Amino acid sequence: MKKVLAGVVITLTVILVYRSCVNDANDETILQENSMLIEQQIKNVSKLIVTEGHFAEVYTYADSKELFGPLLTADKKALVVVNADVTIAYDLSKIDFEIEKETKTLRIKNIPEPEIKISPDFEYYDVSADYLNQFEASDYNKIKRNVNASLLKKIDASSLKSNAQNRLLSELSKLLVLTNTMEWTLVYNDTPVEDLSIFNQNLVN
Repeated sequence: MKKVLAGVVITLTVILVYRSCVNDANDETILQENSMLIEQQIKNVSKLIVTEGHFAEVYTYADSKELFGPLLTADKKALVVVNADVTIAYDLSKIDFEIEKETKTLRIKNIPEPEIKISPDFEYYDVSADYLNQFEASDYNKIKRNVNASLLKKIDASSLKSNAQNRLLSELSKLLVLTNTMEWTLVYNDTPVEDLSIFNQNLVN
């Protein structure tokens, strides 16, 4: 009788150990599949988000050079019409992330800054210069710098940046939906993400 009981106990122990190993293996397989699915989704959103706009600028350039004091000067001036195509892009392939399988956490450590590209077309009108104060390369470079600075102010005052941010948030929302569905945690700047407001606050700041 004792041998029979011992055999039953051993058999049950073997069954329990086997089931435990099978369950652990299944859990590990599911965890690995979930990790691969998250990595694949990040690759799917890792693209260049581009928002385009067009701006026009009329710029008047003037420069005076004193010859023999303020009473005698050599002047130059130009009227510049600028038409500029502007793009704002987020390269999501540069997202810095980390997958922690043990805690089922997708940790986003950094979101790339927007890349602003200005492609201006300059047309010069009413260009005039005195003999002793001719236009030089430095003048044209100064005009370009001043026009770019003016265009950046216009871009900041426009809806171009906010449109680009909205498109970025749309892509990030896919990661939030995925992690919630899989019962994982999405973390950004060491803060669990419950909605997109935490991303939005960072973009505004």
